[in-house]
Amino acid sequence: MFGEKIRLSVVTPDRKVVDEDVDEVVLPGDLGYFGVLPGHAPYLVRLHAGEADYRSGRSHQYLAIGGGFAEVLPDRVTVLADSAERPGEIRLEEAESEVARAEEGMRTAPPEEQDAARARLAHARIRVEVALRAAE
Repeated sequence: MFGEKIRLSVVTPDRKVVDEDVDEVVLPGDLGYFGVLPGHAPYLVRLHAGEADYRSGRSHQYLAIGGGFAEVLPDRVTVLADSAERPGEIRLEEAESEVARAEEGMRTAPPEEQDAARARLAHARIRVEVALRAAE
């Protein structure tokens, strides 16, 4: 039988962001947010820009994920992220400026670039939301 914990590994092309045992993981998947508990069925999913949430006991930790892939197995979750940042790693002023630039990009992007502009804006907004968690 499976243990009471899940091994969560979050890696980017530059570094390992998380490597620890947790009780629960929530990720921004291709079809929306999904949760993982120990014993979850195997699952491979594309990730979109969004907030990842993982919990140990009553303590929640958050990451701004910039897309990627996740492999879910009954005893572990491996996230290969394009980018992943903890709340304290994100400078709020820079993230807010990024949102403003992305909003302007949405207004000026030609139709064939709208999807990419929309993705940049979503990622910028997630970074602001996660950065604000550093103050909580």
